[in-house]
Amino acid sequence: MAKISTEIKKYLNLLRLSYMKSEFQELAERASKESLDYNEFLLELLQLEYENRNHRKVEKFLRESKLPLEKNLSSFDNKRLPRNTLYQFKVLLEGDFLERKENLLIFGNPGSGKTHMICALAQELINKGKRIYFAKCNLLVQDLLLAKRELKFSKKIKKLSKFDAIIIDDIGYVNQSKKEMEVLFSLLAERYEQGSVFITSNLPFSKWGRIFKDPVMASAAIDRLIHHSIIFELNIKSYRMEKARKKIA
Repeated sequence: MAKISTEIKKYLNLLRLSYMKSEFQELAERASKESLDYNEFLLELLQLEYENRNHRKVEKFLRESKLPLEKNLSSFDNKRLPRNTLYQFKVLLEGDFLERKENLLIFGNPGSGKTHMICALAQELINKGKRIYFAKCNLLVQDLLLAKRELKFSKKIKKLSKFDAIIIDDIGYVNQSKKEMEVLFSLLAERYEQGSVFITSNLPFSKWGRIFKDPVMASAAIDRLIHHSIIFELNIKSYRMEKARKKIA
């Protein structure tokens, strides 16, 4: 019996089934005590391997996402959302819209919860096996501009194309130069119908001309974004202001 166990572990190692190898002996002993049949034993062993691999994959995706992990679903106050918005948000948690390469655009005043909402959604989608990348708009355009200067722009775009969705947080919050907005437009153009883009902004589309410094470029960017998109408008009071008032009271 000991020789058979050694042989089994050897082949599990060769097949790179590391978790099955570590759990095999304990589970085999329990299966013997509980009189599990061979199919039940094998099923439980395979489930353990799958769950472990899935857990490690999710951990990896969360690390590479660069998301602020404290902004998750459990810390998100969804009671502040209008009823229709909350219903749509719950539908998005299923993740089907990513398969259709649809964009998510969230507009609202500072402090309305745009970033928290989009980060909470992203983490839930990562738990379902999706790859998502988060970046503040000003930092993203700096990375893109640097890649262009170093003649690595195509490589950078290709790297970003591996993600199911790219979050661009706070478009319009910081005043960027025309060159920076040109590389951002190039990214949006490359993502068009190829992968989802999530955007938060405190500026409505009518004011995006000041973001892109060019009304034609702004119009082209908006056209690509809204063609396949879900749009939320968070016309609610600032969460930070409400919290501050409660402290004073």
